[in-house]
Amino acid sequence: MNTATETRDRILVVDDEPSIRKYLQTLLEVEGHDVDAVGSGKSALELIGRGARPDLIILDVLMPEMDGLETLKQLMQMDPNLNVVMLSCSNEVATVVEAIRMGAQDYLTKPFEKSELDAAILKCHKKRELRAENTALREYVENLTEDLTFLAASPQMVKIRQQVLQIAPVDVPIFIYGESGVGKEVVARMVHLRSARAAQPFLKVNCAALPSELLESELFGYEQGAFTGALRSKPGKFELASKGTIFLDEIAEMSPQLQAKLLHVLQDQQYSRLGGRALVHVDVRVLAATNVNVREAIQSGRFREDLYYRLNVFSIHVPPLRERTPEIPLLFRHFLDKYSEKFQKQPPAPSSHLMEAAMRYSWPGNLRELENFVKRYVILEDNEASFRELLEIAAGRQHSAPGQQPAPAKEQGLKALVRSLKAEAEMEAIADALDKTNWSRKEAARLLGISYKALLYKMRQFKLDTGRSPRSGVATPATWEP
Repeated sequence: MNTATETRDRILVVDDEPSIRKYLQTLLEVEGHDVDAVGSGKSALELIGRGARPDLIILDVLMPEMDGLETLKQLMQMDPNLNVVMLSCSNEVATVVEAIRMGAQDYLTKPFEKSELDAAILKCHKKRELRAENTALREYVENLTEDLTFLAASPQMVKIRQQVLQIAPVDVPIFIYGESGVGKEVVARMVHLRSARAAQPFLKVNCAALPSELLESELFGYEQGAFTGALRSKPGKFELASKGTIFLDEIAEMSPQLQAKLLHVLQDQQYSRLGGRALVHVDVRVLAATNVNVREAIQSGRFREDLYYRLNVFSIHVPPLRERTPEIPLLFRHFLDKYSEKFQKQPPAPSSHLMEAAMRYSWPGNLRELENFVKRYVILEDNEASFRELLEIAAGRQHSAPGQQPAPAKEQGLKALVRSLKAEAEMEAIADALDKTNWSRKEAARLLGISYKALLYKMRQFKLDTGRSPRSGVATPATWEP
């Protein structure tokens, strides 16, 4: 089959001569295209105005009432992405130049050879492919944020880096495990950037974010009229990621029916869009990730075992942040620099007790929780407020699930740490207020937003010598009373 007609296109023929319309419609339908034909520019504009989006419009220049150039002008105003090929009995240079300037893809002079029409259709295909590649590239660039930062300060992450460097060049699927927010996408992006596909698109799809029907159309695309609201065709992520990498996050949330279709795509490297008959051939590397126990999901029937083995050629487990605490200061500094630059602020200097509390906290939300915490810290520029926030979060987690089993000894020590760090922060805040007010206790109480009696109580609690700051080294308390 001719290259120009390997794909089934929707083509609109606009010509006032019935014989030309019939000839073009028959010729193109024989080649397997879906063809509509109208006799005026006004009829064409009405079709486009109702939401029709043909892959190609063949538009005659010389027509009564509204000629082809005026029709082209209005078509481009309605949708500048329309592909239009002009037809005319004349090949006047001025008309050709004007049509191309206004947005026409090509210009054919009647009578034309079939090979010329095939070449014009092929040219439109190339333009659509380029447009799809540009869309994918824009999405890729927009997603290039801190995900490219792979901080490996713990033995676990050093091992993962070595694994990635070893298996990234091997063009096989990879399954990435780990809790939500641990950085599975960071690993996936690193695999892509270290692979032979690095110059091609990297597209992420969150399988848990969409219902099954929408997820299928997102992955595989659809044809015009495939369902209510499908006013124009749309390529799926697999088409947009062709030659590159697609990252299927939370894949265990995908419906079993869609898992079956995905399995066939992985096996055959081809599929059809929703509502379409033509096969789409793709060359995509698939990386998958989940935060659930896959074995349990297989046993319960939520996840297909054959799909699991197809995807799990290699596997990488990303540990939670609480198991790689040496990286917390590095990540804290990374997010600090990132959001200071974003918000055009001077990076604040975190206090030692804030960093110690960050190192001790378990970060159940992992990197995502740490990033949001640092973002708030940069905005507030307040060490003590951020420190208190972290203590409150830690204390709240201790009391949020009273029916759970007792925490391990390491976690039980957190309560004592919280009390001591809180006391240290209060003592520092009181000493700072006293220094700023030249040890006027009434002014210090007002500055702190507490009562005069509460200040005196706290000063006695921390054994602060009247008239002396603990920062002078004279009145530093040996113990704190919680």
